[in-house]
Amino acid sequence: MAATPHEKVLVYGVAIAGAAVIRALVARGYEVIAADDVVTPERQRICADVGVDLRAAPDGPAIEALVEWADFVAPSPGVPETHAVIRAALAAGRPLRSEIDLGYEWEQRRAGGPRPMLAVTGTDGKTTTTLLATEMLIAAGLNAVAVGNTEVPLVEVLTDDSIDAFVVECSSFRLQWTTMFRAEAAVWLNLAPDHLNWHADLAGYEAAKARMWAFQRPTDVAVGFIDDPTVMARLAHAPGRHITFGLTAGDYRCVTLPGVGGTLMGPSGAICSVADMRRGLPHDITNALAAAALVHESGLADTAAIATALRRFVGPPHRLELVGEANGVRWYNDSKATTPHAALTAIRAFDSLVLIAGGKNKGLDLSELASEPRRMRGVVAIGEAAELVAAVFDGVCPVRRAGSMHDAIVAASEMAERGDAVVLSPACASFDWYPQGPNGGYPARGIDFRDRVLDHLAHAKVAS
Repeated sequence: MAATPHEKVLVYGVAIAGAAVIRALVARGYEVIAADDVVTPERQRICADVGVDLRAAPDGPAIEALVEWADFVAPSPGVPETHAVIRAALAAGRPLRSEIDLGYEWEQRRAGGPRPMLAVTGTDGKTTTTLLATEMLIAAGLNAVAVGNTEVPLVEVLTDDSIDAFVVECSSFRLQWTTMFRAEAAVWLNLAPDHLNWHADLAGYEAAKARMWAFQRPTDVAVGFIDDPTVMARLAHAPGRHITFGLTAGDYRCVTLPGVGGTLMGPSGAICSVADMRRGLPHDITNALAAAALVHESGLADTAAIATALRRFVGPPHRLELVGEANGVRWYNDSKATTPHAALTAIRAFDSLVLIAGGKNKGLDLSELASEPRRMRGVVAIGEAAELVAAVFDGVCPVRRAGSMHDAIVAASEMAERGDAVVLSPACASFDWYPQGPNGGYPARGIDFRDRVLDHLAHAKVAS
């Protein structure tokens, strides 16, 4: 898997994915220069450890010179398509290569032959579906790993020969610059406005997602959500074999069986009853169906393994995670919901709720949050977008504003009634109150919420 002699690469961005790409390139004999808008001691150490020069925040002419030097540019996922290095690469005719694209190319050259790759994309539900599909493969006896838009980049694990299969979480950032990446089976969950601070427009975001199917072969499988018209329109042109899933319709769907109740079904029959799953909210069911279609249609797991995984799977944190219950009110942490589409999924999971929403809006229209007025007991608006959230719910339900997570929890507690859920599902990014970086972002927001809710419930229990 050695590089072409003297092939030179500019890696822009030295966070998790960028660092992994740098190490993988150097190990394969490429000549590498790294650059980043923000240079930290940790990023300097990463580059120094492999003998790579790190340039700090190059200006326009400096970026152009680095691009001219390189044979291709490997931007990290965090580098938006509007960045100067992207414009310079396009102007100079230099190829742009993403982490998953490089990983796919190198895996195809593997001495023992390439191992199966499955792929997941969508605006919401990617991580859960990726982890669930991985769990299904493990239940089928395979050593499978979740990679890509996770804590583990694909390029980082290619040299581990103990791995049998990869499940690749594909963000639009990673798909944008793909030139060959393909998966034997790939599922597109949904599409809603997001990341418009990264993509130039919504059409570009959609086109990036569609690249997941672009390089598939007729023998591959393309799986689409039957209730999303955009996904289905793109599926019609996918080169692979077409499979659909949906809550009540599609090749993989949920039906009600006498004496059993809700049951996940596929073309070969029943897979698992909803009652046997750890949680059976509507989006839990569709995520499970998507993962089942992915692993079954690829031939990597049978229905017995799928059912085993569904019975034992516990979803990742910060995704409608039950934190606690007191006085008939349940508290849920859905901090990962950073778009209105994701938050609306949470809202629709409950008959009556108090919603805690707000943060740093990503330039998205928040009005759809108010499209389920009968479910809304009240709203607590937080963060930079508090006034936007309050305006959306004006006349829909009571709204209170809170200047801290502590105040938000107190306000929500005062609004909630027995039988309600209190749900932190912000519909916004977290970078107003919680910094970017490994210890910040939506996980920090979710942890802060969880800790303060538990403290609040403990004091409420003592007081009672």
